[in-house]
Amino acid sequence: MASDTPQSAASASPRANTLLAPEFLARLEQMELVSRKVLRGRLKGERRSKRRGQSVEFADFRNYVKGDDLRFIDWNLYARLDKLFLKLFLEEEDLHFYTLIDTSRSMDFGEPTKLQYAKQIAAALGFIGLTQSDRVVIETMNQSVTRRSPALRGRASLWRMLDYLQNLEPDGSTDLTTGIKRFCLRHPGPGIVVVISDFMDKNGFEEALRYLVAQRMDAYVIQLLSPEELEPALQGDLKLVDCEDGDIAEITASSALYERYRRTLANFVESLRTFCMKRGMVHLMARTDQPFEQIITQYLRQRGLVR
Repeated sequence: MASDTPQSAASASPRANTLLAPEFLARLEQMELVSRKVLRGRLKGERRSKRRGQSVEFADFRNYVKGDDLRFIDWNLYARLDKLFLKLFLEEEDLHFYTLIDTSRSMDFGEPTKLQYAKQIAAALGFIGLTQSDRVVIETMNQSVTRRSPALRGRASLWRMLDYLQNLEPDGSTDLTTGIKRFCLRHPGPGIVVVISDFMDKNGFEEALRYLVAQRMDAYVIQLLSPEELEPALQGDLKLVDCEDGDIAEITASSALYERYRRTLANFVESLRTFCMKRGMVHLMARTDQPFEQIITQYLRQRGLVR
C-alpha cells in the first residue's frame, strides 16, 4: 500500500530530490496557501470559506424566504417563536492554484538556470497546495506549444507534479501575451496564479498582465534574474546574439555602457513592480543565486501568499 507521507511520495519518483529535498518537504507540509480575496470554489473541499453556505459547522440564523431549502429550517426555534428561521453554516471550498512558468530559451541562463529555479519554486508552492487538498495546475508559456499538467489534488499527486516539472525544457521565444491569454480562456474562474518569468519579452508585459487583472485573479508575479544579468562581467569588443530570435548587437564594453545597462535594467524592474502594484498584483524580483527556499519561507510569506 502506498504511503501518503511527503517522504514516501518523494521517493516514489527518482526525479523528486533534484527539485525538493526531503527535509524541505517536511517544512512545507506545515504551510498553506492563502488568498487575499474571497474565492468561490467550484467544489466543497477542505478549505474554510468566508462565505456562509451549507456544511457541518453552524454559523448563524436568518429569516426564511420562500424558496429556501426546508431541510435547514430550525423547527425548535419555530416552536418557540412561531417564526421560520433558516440555519446558516460555514461552507468549505476548494482553492484553485495555478503556476505559469516561462520556458522560453532566455530562461536557460545562469547557474542554476532561471528555469531550474522556477521549477523549484513551482514545486514547493505546488506541494503546499497538494497537502491542503487544493486544486493545483501548472502551465508553461512560450512561443511553442503550451504544456500543462492535469489538475492535481492530494499528496499522492506529488510524484506526477515533480515528473511534469522535471521534464520541462527551454524552447522558443518569450510570448507572455499569448501564454497568459490562453490560460485565462481555459480557466475563467477565480483562483491564485503565480507567474514566474524573467519578463524579457520584446513585446512588453503590460498587455499580458492585463488579462489577469480582467480575470480578477489573485496574482503574484515573480521575476527571475541571474547574477550575470544583474552584474555582467564583459570586456572588450563583443558580438552579442539574442538566444531567442538571433538578433545581433556589436558592442564595446565600457564603464559608461555598464552604467547605462544598469539604469535600463533597474528601470525595467521598477516599471514591472509599479505596474503590478497599481493593479493589486504582488511583484517579487528574485536573484537565482539566492536559496530558493527563502523565496517561499520568507518573501512570499511576508507578501501573504503562504503562512
